[in-house]
Amino acid sequence: MGDTQVFLLPDLGEGLTEAELVQWLVAVGDEVSVDQPIAEVETAKAVVEVPSPFAGTVATLHGEPGQTLDVGKPLISVTAAAAPGDSAADAAGTAYREEEKAGSGNVLIGYGTPAGSGEARRSRRRKSLAPIAAAPMEPELGRPVAVSSPLVRRMARENGIDLGTLQGSGAGGLITRGDVEAATPAPAAPVPVSPESADLKVDARTGLGIAARTPVRGVRRAAAAALSRSRTEIPEATVWVDVDATALIELRASMKKRDPATTPGLLAFIARFVTSGLKKYPELNTRFHASPDAVGHDVQEIIGFDGVNLGFAAQTDRGLVVPSIRNAHRLSTRELDAEIRRLSTAAREGRATPAELGSGTFTLNNYGVFGVDGSAAIINHPEAAMLGVGRIIDKPWVVDGQLAVRKMTELTLVFDHRVCDGATAGDFLRHVADAMEYPASALADL
Repeated sequence: MGDTQVFLLPDLGEGLTEAELVQWLVAVGDEVSVDQPIAEVETAKAVVEVPSPFAGTVATLHGEPGQTLDVGKPLISVTAAAAPGDSAADAAGTAYREEEKAGSGNVLIGYGTPAGSGEARRSRRRKSLAPIAAAPMEPELGRPVAVSSPLVRRMARENGIDLGTLQGSGAGGLITRGDVEAATPAPAAPVPVSPESADLKVDARTGLGIAARTPVRGVRRAAAAALSRSRTEIPEATVWVDVDATALIELRASMKKRDPATTPGLLAFIARFVTSGLKKYPELNTRFHASPDAVGHDVQEIIGFDGVNLGFAAQTDRGLVVPSIRNAHRLSTRELDAEIRRLSTAAREGRATPAELGSGTFTLNNYGVFGVDGSAAIINHPEAAMLGVGRIIDKPWVVDGQLAVRKMTELTLVFDHRVCDGATAGDFLRHVADAMEYPASALADL
């Protein structure tokens, strides 16, 4: 038997300091190989599989599901097998550790390591998860169960659903989260508990019984910290304007008649107008940065970027996240639409990577989907601005001196007053509003 090696929880990207252990993918006594996923962890930004840098036998699991682990603390101990001459495994382990030191995002999901690791991954044993892992074939059809998301597998396991009995609705028969949710029985109605029979603690301030205490963790905890920091550090200001979006809606409707399959959504058009505006008014695509110099003096600077990573707010079961379209300034309206759809799906399914959830330079927030007109939004720290779009509804509006019913919406821009003055913010907002009111002219200039 070889030496026991301890794998410390690595930095999972973007300087995160902790992660919640969702589930173990191996058990004590299992044989593991280099790059084999050993655990699912939830960070403030995503649910990821953590692969092993060692090959051997699992000796110790340092943590229980639901426990929050600090980066740099032991995750798993693996006893190396006494297999002299196993240079391939040694080389793979060395490559993994070098990749981790270099900060590669690939190690988060086990891709990018040397060839051959895929076979080892497929052959791993899971003692505690045998009913699912050991039966990957549908008994009736004899074909593999098509599931790519660990979240889907976890949901099925937690709800006692046999994936082999489901017909996937995704591409190529892929079983999606929606398929599992549709097959999940409705929860039983809660049984009311009288205050006399329940051991309720009383809140000292209100005199009411405390019905629940919900731990703040994962996405909710990260969002709370970022929102608090934003409101504490950023002197924000807000400007807004009513926009007649009738022409934009008519333009999209005419495009959809000719080519319904590839016509972009309204948000993609607005995203294209935003990237155009940020090119013209780059002050809003910046970050205010302050740090002490060698003698302790506060050095302040405004950092500008060569390009735009456009974030957009997405509501998920895990909370509010902001995936970002990298290099959005290079994309057409159709390409932006494709990225919005792809990242929205990844965020809802918990598959978005830390890089996709933490690299934005400006945020677009479509809160109109919630049926509201405006919002006093909080800037997505450490960015400098956020543009919000309200619902589009029929309103009376004066056009060429005549009262008419138009498709109206409200744009709201929240910006860091340290990076620009109100005139710049107003000009940018007017640029996006004018593009929405005269889209044909705007698109001709892009």
